Amino acid sequence: MGSLGTFLRYPDDVYPLLKMKRAIEKAEKQIPPEPHWGFCYSMLHKVSRSFSLVIQQLGTDLRNAVCVFYLVLRALDTVEDDTSIPTDEKLPILTAFHRHIYDTEWHYSCGTKEYKVLMDQFHHVSAAFLELEKGYQEAIEEITKRMGAGMAKFICQEVETVDDYDEYCHYVAGLVGLGLSKLFLASGSEVLLPDWEQISNSMGLFLQKTNIIRDYLEDINEIPKARMFWPRKIWGKYADKLEDLKYEENSTKAVHCLNEMVTNALTHIEDCLKYMDALRDPSIFRFCAIPQIMAIGTLALCYNNVQVFRGVVKLRRGLTAKVIDRTKTMADVYGAFYDFSCMLKTKVDKNDPNANMTLNRLEAIQKVCRDTGVLHKRKSYINDKGQSYNVYIIMLVILLAIVIAYLRAN
Repeated sequence: MGSLGTFLRYPDDVYPLLKMKRAIEKAEKQIPPEPHWGFCYSMLHKVSRSFSLVIQQLGTDLRNAVCVFYLVLRALDTVEDDTSIPTDEKLPILTAFHRHIYDTEWHYSCGTKEYKVLMDQFHHVSAAFLELEKGYQEAIEEITKRMGAGMAKFICQEVETVDDYDEYCHYVAGLVGLGLSKLFLASGSEVLLPDWEQISNSMGLFLQKTNIIRDYLEDINEIPKARMFWPRKIWGKYADKLEDLKYEENSTKAVHCLNEMVTNALTHIEDCLKYMDALRDPSIFRFCAIPQIMAIGTLALCYNNVQVFRGVVKLRRGLTAKVIDRTKTMADVYGAFYDFSCMLKTKVDKNDPNANMTLNRLEAIQKVCRDTGVLHKRKSYINDKGQSYNVYIIMLVILLAIVIAYLRAN
């Protein structure tokens, strides 16, 4: 759950971590008895514990649809990500994937670890898909078809321009945003704004660009072939080859490139805030808001941080637990985006070539948050007064948790 040193440094993480641990245990015990649904929810826990926790907020029918949608797209993504698959074999799989989801006998062996299990036993996902209501099936099929075609396009095309970057992110994530909006509409829980396609797309692009930035080192070191999603139009200003950014002698230019990538991602935030502000159903709101807050938090950590090119940069588990526990209203969302944008702002170096552009983006985000007039209601994630709690009280909480765990085990 976390080290003692981390607990002492962030004592207010303890209670949310305990709640999250209990919630995960509860979710794992609620696996449906039917083999195909049992496989789907068990696999969901394995490929994304945080997502599987957030999805539990949704009503049963919508939860099942989102679970299947997520696994179908994870399977499609597994095919795209597997660089060992020859291109002439991969392309027809991607473009026909929307038909495979109707075939309970189809499977394709690729990927590693839990993703290989997902692909080898994909017939369970197909069986679950076929039990969904027609409206859910049509939305999932349409998005899968469009995403597969887009992925196929970029198998044969590198990300050169910023427009290419936006287009690629649209295919692999913006379409997820559109698909989720269609599922929410089909459930009868939400209505769509006139510009729903644009702001749904932005919800996906913001998350995807955050992942692409954070995962630079993992992607560039992919075997047998590097995966390169940063647009040449940006990284070409700082290096001859994208992989050169990981070398220590290029650290200054690498960080400048990273900061321009983060600044590009920030352009989607105002659309994201508009999308979330329009949601009516509390469970759908939390489902959408929690990943967005984690994304802005991740960008705040990545910005001006050379560690992105050396290892893994991610939110500490306790902060993730606080986001999941405390995100209830738009006041919480505006507060989180305001706080993390303030944190990011303190890291802007005036000598960075994109400093003015970054500051302008951050000030625009902060203005949107301030203008709502709800910041005084926010629950802070990064400036928590709980830091001043007596360490002995925290130690008592930890001791009680250990005792409770021992009693439950016996």
